[in-house]
Amino acid sequence: MRVVIQNDYQKMSVWAARHIAEAINARNGKRFVLGLPTGSSPLGTYKELIRMCKNKEVSFANVVTFNMDEYVGLPRDHEQSYWHFMWSNFFDHIDIKKENVHILNGMAPDLEEECANYEKQMREVGGIDLFLGGIGVDGHMAFNEPFSSLASRTRVKTLTYDTKVVNSRFFDYDIANVPSTALTVGVQTVTDAREVMILINGHNKARALQAAIEGGVSQSWTCSAIQLHPNAIVVCDEPACGEIKVDTYRYFCDIEQNERL
Repeated sequence: MRVVIQNDYQKMSVWAARHIAEAINARNGKRFVLGLPTGSSPLGTYKELIRMCKNKEVSFANVVTFNMDEYVGLPRDHEQSYWHFMWSNFFDHIDIKKENVHILNGMAPDLEEECANYEKQMREVGGIDLFLGGIGVDGHMAFNEPFSSLASRTRVKTLTYDTKVVNSRFFDYDIANVPSTALTVGVQTVTDAREVMILINGHNKARALQAAIEGGVSQSWTCSAIQLHPNAIVVCDEPACGEIKVDTYRYFCDIEQNERL
């Protein structure tokens, strides 16, 4: 596992965006399959990627995307749907082809079929090259809440009370308006990607970062599954490092310093 520690959220976001752009550019115009999250953590990364695209430093013309999750019961035009989030914050501002964007449909008549088809679509394009993700304060990736199976695939998932409380800030702080279920890729879906990059920022996620890189692999912290991935990167800011050991911090800083030499 590689852990990249940056001074602040802005530098963390720029580092992540440039890593993604380099991976896309390395394909020399051939198809690149990118998994993407919603939430506040990736917004800075999306902003930097938009800037890079407009400056012609990277193109998404041959990029295929699969999003991590979507609420059940919210139409696409709902301002809190993840379809709306992605187009408003990212896709509308880059040169991606609409037919290359894949987002789960939380209004599908058969949700189980929708999830199975999503996995099929990922297989048909050859799998995910790089899955970008964020995590919650309890260490969940996508909507794989604590004690989700580490072998899980795309499915319908019931959201915990804590997750609904956190997400209520997007619903006028009224938890009753937060959907109780969502469609989400599974932990195994994420870790099947050839590369996984997880963004962790803020002091409130310090325990999650500690569990992800120092704790044992456990269903109670689904983010810990990335420890088993052969090509995983955690990109974090200084405030998120408050719970890791000093020696752990120094080790990863030393490794990254040597990478730059």
